[in-house]
Amino acid sequence: MKILLNNIDLNEALYATSNIGFVPTMGGLHSGHISLIKRSLRECNKTLVSIFVNPKQFNNKKDYKKYPRNTKKDLLILKKLKVNFIYLPKEEEIYRYRNKKKIKLFNKDKILCAKYRKGHFEGVIDVMERLTKMIKPNKIFMGEKDFQQLYLIKKYVTKNYNTKIIQCKTVRNKKNLALSSRNLLLKKSELNIASKLTTNLILFKKSLFNSKNINQLIALKKKELNKLFNVKIEYLENRNKYNLKISNKVKNSKIFIAYYLNNIRLIDNF
Repeated sequence: MKILLNNIDLNEALYATSNIGFVPTMGGLHSGHISLIKRSLRECNKTLVSIFVNPKQFNNKKDYKKYPRNTKKDLLILKKLKVNFIYLPKEEEIYRYRNKKKIKLFNKDKILCAKYRKGHFEGVIDVMERLTKMIKPNKIFMGEKDFQQLYLIKKYVTKNYNTKIIQCKTVRNKKNLALSSRNLLLKKSELNIASKLTTNLILFKKSLFNSKNINQLIALKKKELNKLFNVKIEYLENRNKYNLKISNKVKNSKIFIAYYLNNIRLIDNF
């Protein structure tokens, strides 16, 4: 396992290396990340995992400061997995040059998280473009929990590179809660609430298969969840999984949710 701290180390390590699998992370590694890494290790000759808490994608400075960080623990996990390379860059290594073209989302993409987190996805696209350009991976492994992120990176980043996005299923705990680094910021009682809310929505999705007015039912469900779990729901929407347009069908669609639980923002899709 080689730890790469700068771009010189990165270039030397990857020189003449083929079939590279890349798993971008912001640390706080959990079983969801581990599933992505294991898949990369199976499918690629070499696997590189990056740990970089990207300041450009946080529209709230407090959120950036309190984002869970535990590099020592992360490195122990990666060592056990026998990952080939770990890239641990500082901010100046990533942003050593300015992008000639300013990243702008199309209006039709300013939905879901992009609607409520101004500048977030511009920051995500920027850093992913930089990392993809530097690492030149054959495959990038990403989870479906951040489905909109996955969709936008496919749309804005990989079309310019000889890189394929490998879409991996969301990993959940025994109580159905999607694994997330942000879960570390929640108390046990709050994790229990989040799990119950998730289970409620999974059952709700199953009940929609024979329904016609899906969006009307979703609007009622949003009010119900707010009262039942005392959370602040930012959005609860049913959208086509291929183009993210609002859908009134269950087939080829996903229900997307973002909500605040004790000021911690959680997202999921079903």
